[in-house]
Amino acid sequence: MRTIGLAPHELHANLLFNSDGLAPFFALDSEVKAGEGSKSGEFLQDGERWVVRLSYQDSNIVHPGERTPQGTDWQLQNMREYRLKVARHPEEDSVGQQDFVAHVAPRWPGMQGERDDGSRIEIPVPDGFGEGVNVRVKGSNIEFRRYPELLQRAAIEIGVTGRYFEEPHSYSNVQDAEKYARVHRDASGPVHARDGPIAAMGHLLESDRRGYRKIVQNDDDERGRNLPGYYHTATLGPKRIREAFPDHHLPKEVKHYYAREALSVPDDHPLSHPKVGSSLQASLLDDDETVRWRDLETLERELDQTVLSVLADAGIDIAPSGSGPFVEDSYFEPEVDHSGPEPVGLDLTRVEQKQESVVVRHLSDGLSPVQWEALEMLVADGGQVAPADIADEYSRHVESVRRALREMEDLVISDYADVSLRSEYVAEMVHAAVDEAREATRRAVDTAAKAAEAAERGLENTMSAFIAWAARHGIDVKDAREAQMTLRFGEIEKHGKAIREGFRVWKDAGMPEERYRQAQVQLADGSRGTAWRWLATG
Repeated sequence: MRTIGLAPHELHANLLFNSDGLAPFFALDSEVKAGEGSKSGEFLQDGERWVVRLSYQDSNIVHPGERTPQGTDWQLQNMREYRLKVARHPEEDSVGQQDFVAHVAPRWPGMQGERDDGSRIEIPVPDGFGEGVNVRVKGSNIEFRRYPELLQRAAIEIGVTGRYFEEPHSYSNVQDAEKYARVHRDASGPVHARDGPIAAMGHLLESDRRGYRKIVQNDDDERGRNLPGYYHTATLGPKRIREAFPDHHLPKEVKHYYAREALSVPDDHPLSHPKVGSSLQASLLDDDETVRWRDLETLERELDQTVLSVLADAGIDIAPSGSGPFVEDSYFEPEVDHSGPEPVGLDLTRVEQKQESVVVRHLSDGLSPVQWEALEMLVADGGQVAPADIADEYSRHVESVRRALREMEDLVISDYADVSLRSEYVAEMVHAAVDEAREATRRAVDTAAKAAEAAERGLENTMSAFIAWAARHGIDVKDAREAQMTLRFGEIEKHGKAIREGFRVWKDAGMPEERYRQAQVQLADGSRGTAWRWLATG
C-alpha cells in the first residue's frame, strides 16, 4: 500500500538482559570509577555521528550484603544506578531532540527497595529471569528498532563489552510509543473538527460502564491564546479500540496537537503546523498483560494504521505526489513508499447507524408509557438514575419499571440499582425523540384548539386548514379576520421558505392573495416586515 511514511516520536521501554548475569552492571561501575564519576565518547552508526555520556546516581535498592541471594559476590560499597545519555551529534541535530537515556539498574530475585520513610518494598523480577539488568529506555525521534543497537554501540564506546546488550530478554516490554505525521494547519482542520474522526471516536464509542474512552478538546494554549485543534485527543481502551479497528488489540491515544511554541514562531516554521499521532496507552491493559519488545512490529503496524486511517477519514491525501498536505520537520520527511499498512476505513457511521437503528426500532415499535417515562427521566437527568427513582417520579411500581427497562436492553444499560443510556450518541437521539414527542403532542393540542377556535368564530373550513398548518409549524397567527394579520415566527431558520409555503396554503384555502402579501411578519430575532418582502425575493 502506497502511503506517507510516519515518523517515530517517543519511546519508553524496559529492556532486560540476563545472558551475563550482573556482569554489565559491574562493568559500568568500573568505567564510572575509571572516569572519576563520568565518561564520554563519540561513535559512528550507519554513517551518523552519535555521542554518549556515562554517569551515575544514588539508588534506593537495599544493599544485598556480601552476596546476592543467588550467591553472586557483591563487592560494591555504595548502591548506585547508571545512566547512559545517547544523542545525535549536535552538528547533525541542530534541534537537539534525537536522543535517549538508558537507566541501568541491577535485578535479582527477592531484591528490595527502601522508601523515604525507611520502609521496604519488594522490587518485582520476572519469574525465571534470574540475575541481570533492567535498562529503562526513554527516547524520542529514533526508529524504535534502533535502540538496542545504539545502546550496544554506546556501551562499547565507553569501554563495556557490547555483547552484554546484544539481545533483549523475552520479558522486555514497551510502556509508551508514538508515531506521527506533521500536517499543514490549513489541511488538518477536518481531523479535529467537531464531526471529525477524533471527536467521532470519542463520542460514538462511549459507554459509561463498558470499556474505556476519553476525549479532550482544548483550543487554547498554555498562555490562553486561541488555536483551534491545539490539543485534541481520543483515548480508547482495548475493547473500544476494536470498535473502530476490528483487528487491533492495543489501547491507544489518537491526537491532533500543536507545539507550545506554535503561535510564537513564523508561519513557515514547522512548529506552526500540528502533528497527528497515535500513542500506546499501556496503562489501560489488564494487569496480566504487557506489550513485549518482540511484538514491536505489531505495535508499529497498529500505530501507523491508526494515524493513516484518521488522516484518510478526514479527507487528507495519504499518498500525495510531493509533500502534499504534509510539512517536513527535523525528524519527519514526507515521503511515500510501499512499506506502510493499508488504512482501515473508519466505519464510525456503521457504529452510528447501528445505534440509530436501535433507537428507531424502539420508537417505531412503540414504547409503553413506562418506557417513555424512563427515557424522559434519563434525558432530563443527563446521567444515570435508579429504577426506584423513576418509579417514585411517575408513581409506578418499581418492578414494572425494571420490566420496561429489560425490554430496552439494547437502548439502555441497566442493573438492579442503576440505569443509563447506552452511549452519548444514543442519548442524543433519544433526547431528540423525547423532545420531538413532546413538541408533537403540543402541536397536536395547539392545532386542535386553534381549529376549534376558528370553527367557533365562524371561519371557513379552508381558513381552519391554514390555522392548523400555522400551529403545526409553530407560527402564531393574529387578527386573521382583520384587514391586516400578523404572522409571528418562532425559532425557524428558513423564514423565507416558511413564508412562501404559508402563501401556498393560504391560496389553496381560497383566501385573498393581497391580504397575505400585506401581512405583518415578526421574526424571533425581532426583525419585522411584510410578507411581500420575502415573497418578492423568492
